[in-house]
Amino acid sequence: MQISEAESFVMKVLWKRQPQTAEEIHAAIGDRDWQVATVKTLLNRLLKKGAVAADRDGRRYLYAPVLTREAWLQGESENLLDRLFGGRVAPLVAHFSERRKLSKKDVAELRKLLEDLDDDR
Repeated sequence: MQISEAESFVMKVLWKRQPQTAEEIHAAIGDRDWQVATVKTLLNRLLKKGAVAADRDGRRYLYAPVLTREAWLQGESENLLDRLFGGRVAPLVAHFSERRKLSKKDVAELRKLLEDLDDDR
């Protein structure tokens, strides 16, 4: 499921606490210069995509995520790898290592992950 960057702000709020009203989500986003109407528009898009569910509570709706953060991360990660690196992880790591974006801690964690993968096989 593809969700936009703006929609992801709404999802991140809902993943932290659920259910919430549009007004509560608006308040939690805070640092964006959005009106409540913008949040409601994003919520309607997310409803149509099946990423959130809404339950009527009197005159308002309570929204909760259907799409899990883990499923979203999986899809976003795979999309990034497919688009930029032909679906391969090694070129991604090489890209960052060539530009010195990997700290010693990152390298140690990668070594540990590779060792664990070898142990599992």
